[in-house]
Amino acid sequence: MGALDILVDGLTQLSAMGRRRSLTPRSGLDFSSNDYLGLAASSRLRDAVIAALARGVPTGSGGSRLLRGNCEEHEMLEEEAAQFFGSEAALFVGSGYGANALLFSTLPQRGDLVVYDELIHASAHEGMRLGRAETRAFAHNDVDAAADVIAAWRNRGGSGTPWLAMESLYSMDGDRAPLTDAALLAEREGAMLLIDEAHATGVFGPDGRGLAADLDGGANVVVLRTCGKALGCEGALILAPATVRDFLINRGRGFIFSTAPSPLIAAVVRDALRCLRDEPERRDRLHALLHSAAREWCRIGMPVSGSPIQPVVIGDDRRTMEIAAALQATGFDVRGVRPPTVPPGSARLRLSFTLNVDEASIAALVTALQEHL
Repeated sequence: MGALDILVDGLTQLSAMGRRRSLTPRSGLDFSSNDYLGLAASSRLRDAVIAALARGVPTGSGGSRLLRGNCEEHEMLEEEAAQFFGSEAALFVGSGYGANALLFSTLPQRGDLVVYDELIHASAHEGMRLGRAETRAFAHNDVDAAADVIAAWRNRGGSGTPWLAMESLYSMDGDRAPLTDAALLAEREGAMLLIDEAHATGVFGPDGRGLAADLDGGANVVVLRTCGKALGCEGALILAPATVRDFLINRGRGFIFSTAPSPLIAAVVRDALRCLRDEPERRDRLHALLHSAAREWCRIGMPVSGSPIQPVVIGDDRRTMEIAAALQATGFDVRGVRPPTVPPGSARLRLSFTLNVDEASIAALVTALQEHL
């Protein structure tokens, strides 16, 4: 059997399980994006692009940041981001996936232990796969379980540094991590704390600085904040002690051997951060929308996540995609999510509420959804 035959066989198996994926264009009311503050197509960021081009900011960097690719726009963004989030240093990289892969493959060393929430993002798993440290999962949002994992490791002779890793707001369930308890555990165990703020940045916290805002600047805290969700751009910011930033620059293969992100995007991310501070009414409008959505959800007796991410767990893979297709046909851009993105038996509609829709649109979606549940 040839290589292509093997690939065809793999796709056939996915089809048989109802898990074969394909790319479909955006269409209808936006209930699937992460553009929570409606910034991606905003006049504010459009004007920032125009202004950056007018002052000569290039679209491409031309190389890795250790060669010719390091631009003033990158450094200005990192300086402003560190100041905005209250961290000692910041590092701008091309994507959230790449940032997590960089962090987990570079920072934990041989002899260390990465203790991670069982629902952490696939990008963290990629980094751990490439890394040198031992890894262990703990039950979702159960800090006591994480403590037990560390204690068992110590009892087996583990003497390195524990790295406690979690998302502050989980992308498929929309629930929050117990960050205060996690920080206390990290302090007690001499652990480093890795927090992925991808879905909380811009939405929660003072000035939209996320759910981990109170932990920024800690000597044992590393926070990842992506720029392609509420910030409406792309790329990711790693907020950390200066020593961590310097180590990533010197030892992080994903940083060293990657072409630097677009200087133009770096300039626009700077404006997006300023927007979080200058336009709090965007967050106010979003939270008002979430309250309205919660009322609609209670009307049909479904649990409310309390965040812009609202899962509707169907269970069966095929049925999930059939309902998603039916909603799409009536003008709602709703997407189904199946394993391995979520655990087997928990296929779901992953709804998101953004400023790209209004209360009437949410009410209409709930009415349409009732017909299929």
